[in-house]
Amino acid sequence: MEGKGLKISGLTSGYGGSMVFRNLDMEIPEGKLAALMGSNGAGKSTLLKSLMGVMPVREGSVLWDGTEQRSKAPFERARAGFGYVPQGRDIFPFLSVRENLILGLEARGVRPGAEHYRIVFDYFPEIETWLNRRGSDLSGGQQQILAFGRILLCRPRLLLLDEPTEGIQPSIVQQIGRVLIRLRDEQAMTILLVEQFVDFALELADQYYFMEHGELTRRGPVNEDTRQEIRGLIRI
Repeated sequence: MEGKGLKISGLTSGYGGSMVFRNLDMEIPEGKLAALMGSNGAGKSTLLKSLMGVMPVREGSVLWDGTEQRSKAPFERARAGFGYVPQGRDIFPFLSVRENLILGLEARGVRPGAEHYRIVFDYFPEIETWLNRRGSDLSGGQQQILAFGRILLCRPRLLLLDEPTEGIQPSIVQQIGRVLIRLRDEQAMTILLVEQFVDFALELADQYYFMEHGELTRRGPVNEDTRQEIRGLIRI
């Protein structure tokens, strides 16, 4: 019997006839936060899209809590507990914040109730004051908070985050970091964080993976030695 958490074996994916990565293996136990780092174009975002089912997997296995997910559609993975915040936030700018949140629940086929909003307002209390504002009226950092809150409304157990700190102010970066720690420690959420902000990622992560040209070339627990090693590999 497979343990709880995410286990990827022999994963191969790409666009058309071109493979972005081949034969990737990765394992993140339940309640752990893994940072995936590497240069632009290494294949990190493609991996998240493949895990969420947005991109088809050519070969390999995606096990979540011991159950194969490879052939499942994105909405089925969402119902299994997957939550995905893509790079660029992907909110609906001409809808209200409330409407953006409601659409987040549709992936799970759930009608929103007070109990669903409670967890969002607990982690991001400012969202409650924005409910009637349009998405386009929010700053970039506020839109990131909305995208994050929309996923939390679905109560995911596996959180896939693609560059959540990109282009946002330091105060919101710090807030997102605190929320990620709480989600891991309070909810036992399993988190895969793709991030170029090395110090932010390594401050939070239990383990790390480093991707180069579609291959995971380094991996291990996060400690002071690995922090120094990764800082030397990435030039910001």
